[in-house]
Amino acid sequence: QVQLVESGGGLVQAGGSLRLSCAASGLTLSTLSSYAMGWFRQAPGKEREFVSGIGWSDDRTDYADAVKGRFTISRDNAKNMLCLQMNSLKSEDTAVYYCALRRSMWSSRQSYDYHYWGQGTQVTVSS
Repeated sequence: QVQLVESGGGLVQAGGSLRLSCAASGLTLSTLSSYAMGWFRQAPGKEREFVSGIGWSDDRTDYADAVKGRFTISRDNAKNMLCLQMNSLKSEDTAVYYCALRRSMWSSRQSYDYHYWGQGTQVTVSS
């Protein structure tokens, strides 16, 4: 049973930074061989949206236009860990952030392409 556990959310002032982490466990040998991961977020009253994704290789990253240049996604395959460094935070970044894993070498911007999800961590940016 794959489990994803996010951490690092909290309350921060606009312009500040937060670093989210996602620890993956329960991965089988077949999943460990290659999987992509992503971050999504959902604000109250809105649909879940793509934030960033990373393929099996670190150079295959993708960002939503709204966060490009401010957020950086990274992964440590040896530790099965995913991170999202969020800088220059804005009030519109306030949302629950979810970590997701896709059994593929490439990430996707579609939530339905991901097979496993974390429980989410709240990020609140005060203006």
